[in-house]
Amino acid sequence: MKRLFVLPLLALAAAAHAGPGAHGPNGEHLDAAPAAASADVLARLPDGSVVLPMPAQRRLQIRTQLGELSDAAASVELPARVVMDPNSSGRVQTATGGTVHPGPRGLPVPGQRVRKGEVLARVVFQPSPLERANQRAQLAEVRAELQLARQQAQRLQSLEGTVARREIEAAQAAVQSLAGRERALAGSVGAAEALLAPVDGVIARADVVAGQVVEPRDLLFEVVDPGRLLIEATTSDPAIAAGIVGAALLGHPGVELKLLGAARSLRDGAMPVSFRASGRGALPLALALGQPVQVVARLAGSLKGVVLPADAVVRNAANEPVVWLKTSAERFVPQPVRAQPLDATRVVVQGVEPGVRVVVQGANLIAQIR
Repeated sequence: MKRLFVLPLLALAAAAHAGPGAHGPNGEHLDAAPAAASADVLARLPDGSVVLPMPAQRRLQIRTQLGELSDAAASVELPARVVMDPNSSGRVQTATGGTVHPGPRGLPVPGQRVRKGEVLARVVFQPSPLERANQRAQLAEVRAELQLARQQAQRLQSLEGTVARREIEAAQAAVQSLAGRERALAGSVGAAEALLAPVDGVIARADVVAGQVVEPRDLLFEVVDPGRLLIEATTSDPAIAAGIVGAALLGHPGVELKLLGAARSLRDGAMPVSFRASGRGALPLALALGQPVQVVARLAGSLKGVVLPADAVVRNAANEPVVWLKTSAERFVPQPVRAQPLDATRVVVQGVEPGVRVVVQGANLIAQIR
């Protein structure tokens, strides 16, 4: 009687531990997925597939969709960075150099909004002791000449009628000339250069503190309009730059790009392509100057593939792009694919048969199951 129960128990044990494609003693097909699922255990099988019971799928919020083959615009991913718009941004530099003094509202800080023409700071010119002494000596000499010229003009004015009119006018002209020289020299002693905001915008960069000594042409402030920025992408293929018909910013669905044009000369072995960035609707631009980004440029051609959300494509242990296919109610299989960005949130994958169910939400969680 014991022998009658041994075979069924052995068969059940073999079925519980058999891998995919295994067969029982009578030729029946054994699958490990139902056994694992019945235990409500998340497990990765030897063939790389994952068993995910239905309660776990609900907890992880796994979502799938049927893959449909369609024509999609050909695209290419280009490295890019955020740059300032020269028509709505500006840099503030000093032409003379000297000591920095705060403006009427103090020194601006990054993120502070300023108006065009506003005094951001003042730079007081600091000459050497010898230059300062020469300036003062010239000023004293001009003031002495001015005093003598005024006295001479007054004497000639008192003798009007006996002195020629042209002599009186010449003396008055000499007084005016010396007065102008005196004002110019007096203004040069301790002169200050006002640093003005070139445009309306926000301080993007401020590299000064009160009392700092700066040199001529030092960059002190950068003012940008946060709503008007440019994206500068680069490509080494001039044919790609000439074939771009549209673009999107990868990972930034709230940003719209408008193609401005491509340069006609290489810079560091690459051709710059400029795009104007703007917020979609009323959304502000969440970008910063110098930020590295990726531009998905749409080309004139098209290709066939399955359009999926970008989150559906993950990396396996070999760093290959894969998608997860749902082959049964509780079993998921990784499928290597060729993925190409379509826009900021979607990709076109090749290597997936139409009609299969593809995981579009939670694929990264399935890939972490070991």
